[in-house]
Amino acid sequence: MEGVTNPFLRTALITGAVIAVVNIVFASLEYGLPNLPWWFYAAQLLLLPAMLLPMRYFPQASVTPDYLRRAGLFALGWAVPYAIYKFAHDVLSPVFSPGASLVGYVVTVALFSLIFAAVRRPGAGGRR
Repeated sequence: MEGVTNPFLRTALITGAVIAVVNIVFASLEYGLPNLPWWFYAAQLLLLPAMLLPMRYFPQASVTPDYLRRAGLFALGWAVPYAIYKFAHDVLSPVFSPGASLVGYVVTVALFSLIFAAVRRPGAGGRR
């Protein structure tokens, strides 16, 4: 990655690639690698650009003093990448339920954002 000198861009691309590989591994363990459709791999490629804009929310959230605003910024950061990760995997299931998948998505993003907002709060003593 010699040509990628911007730390945000590098972090976004590496994070997107890691999430995509993890999703492929988990789906392979559950359904078998030869059984994964071509569109599943194509959906994983969406994680690369999906990490670019949301990646900017994380540093901003880490310095936001208001808890709910900080949680909202973390939720915005996780929303798109996690949607691609979750829905691409969920739709592989023969008993896929869009409503249940959406509820699981919303609950997970809310929990992640609230936990990250509690752990990554700015303030006394600097970074944790």
